Amino acid sequence: MGNSTRDIARQGLEPKPKAAPERAGKSAGFGAKSAAGPGLRAPWGNIVSDNVKRAAQAGIGGLPAAIAASAKLVDSALDAVLPTPAGPQARVQEAMRYAIMAGGKRLRPFLVLHSARLFGVDDSRSLRVGAAIEALHTYSLVHDDLPCMDDDDLRRGRPTTHIAFDEMTAVLAGDALLTIAFEILSDARTHPSGDVRCALIARLAEASGHSGMIGGQIIDMLANETFGIEDVINLQRLKTGQLFEFSCEAGPILGGASAEDRARLKSYAEEMGVVFQITDDLLDVTSTAEKTGKAVGKDADMGKQTLVTLLGLDGARREAEKRATRAVEALGPHAARAPELSALPFFLLDRDA
Repeated sequence: MGNSTRDIARQGLEPKPKAAPERAGKSAGFGAKSAAGPGLRAPWGNIVSDNVKRAAQAGIGGLPAAIAASAKLVDSALDAVLPTPAGPQARVQEAMRYAIMAGGKRLRPFLVLHSARLFGVDDSRSLRVGAAIEALHTYSLVHDDLPCMDDDDLRRGRPTTHIAFDEMTAVLAGDALLTIAFEILSDARTHPSGDVRCALIARLAEASGHSGMIGGQIIDMLANETFGIEDVINLQRLKTGQLFEFSCEAGPILGGASAEDRARLKSYAEEMGVVFQITDDLLDVTSTAEKTGKAVGKDADMGKQTLVTLLGLDGARREAEKRATRAVEALGPHAARAPELSALPFFLLDRDA
């Protein structure tokens, strides 16, 4: 998995010389033994081409281990960039750490890490970007859980930040996590080029602002039973998908890749984001709070329209399978070189948390 957790923590995430792009079919943290075994259930059946299926199967067997290893690296990066609680502001710093160090798959940093490896970017740089997107994502969760929003008291299996602390502290901790994301990106340790840092900052601001995540959030809060399929897809493309798009575009931005490469990763993220949201909505109907680490059944209680309510369970699953195929096809020549990215959309189809 590239640099070890201990090395990154000791070096303060200082970048090393740029590594060469990895060879086709091989990636750090993924050896030949990570290919799917003969007993692997392929839920997508025959809906993908042979090339796409081979690329996905090459990675799916080892994906849980790769996600866990990536999350460990990201946790180390977060520990290095987050403030140590001290002084009169210690309470909000404690709340920041409480919210963000609650575990989770760290999928957005995972996407940054593996999209960046396609273009020979050193892990120390992509992990800083991963820490930034995780900080911003966590801010959105902290605010989303507040009584004035979704009013949740459980997140990642433990009390939400406003329950563990109080509403005032949760609001301020969320604000601090939002702003530290841009502080991390603006630091020269993220990339020596000011142009690259500005590109990252601009794209994340766009993805998270009024025309991105926040725009999707207000649409979600005001949505009603008249919403149709395209309305829901647009809402989720903004609320959830934009941060996935940033995460996948960050790799080619860091690596100075072509506009075509960036467009491929963006298209991949658009489709993968729909898969993620559909499976999230399926879990809200079919899973339990013990498995997901958060309240379930809330969409139905609030009368929210989702692709599950609009298409039914089977229809939603079929749509997710179709989008998973499109996601991997969007990668084009990168599909075989990034088995982790190829496998992820299909891995999400069967997730239970």
